[in-house]
Amino acid sequence: MAHGVVRGLSLVFSGVFAGFLVCVAVLENSLRGFGASIYTQVRLVELDSLDRLASVTLIPAIVTTVVLAIWARGNGRRLVLVALVLLVVVFATTLAINLPINSDQSSWSVQNPPADWAAVRDRWQLAHLIRTAAALLAFGALIGSTLSTRQPFRDPENGRRVLKEASGR
Repeated sequence: MAHGVVRGLSLVFSGVFAGFLVCVAVLENSLRGFGASIYTQVRLVELDSLDRLASVTLIPAIVTTVVLAIWARGNGRRLVLVALVLLVVVFATTLAINLPINSDQSSWSVQNPPADWAAVRDRWQLAHLIRTAAALLAFGALIGSTLSTRQPFRDPENGRRVLKEASGR
């Protein structure tokens, strides 16, 4: 039962995180048509709470996926390990590129954005695109792992095919 709970939590946290990143990517893409002041104003609003949301979804996604990788067996384990590597790519990209830019942007002035604001935006958005793709692939790998660890068997009471955990947990 604990295995199923951890698998469920891993799916929920990684799915919510990936969905969150997609939403931010859509917002950021729509900002590309606006000037420096509007971009800066929206980024300052984003920076108010979105980093906390990312933390409360990514960190549990990584932790539950690590536990799942330890417990997983068979074909599903490879997919869990792929998901874990992808989540680590997300974390590393965030630490190396996105968070330092976020820190710099938090002190930007709406009335006087820096001259290189567009180059900084482009760098942040490219890193965000990388981590969004990695998060979506990680979520997909976890779904694949879940599906690969289930196998059909016949219920002895009614003869119908049903699914059960392959690991027996």
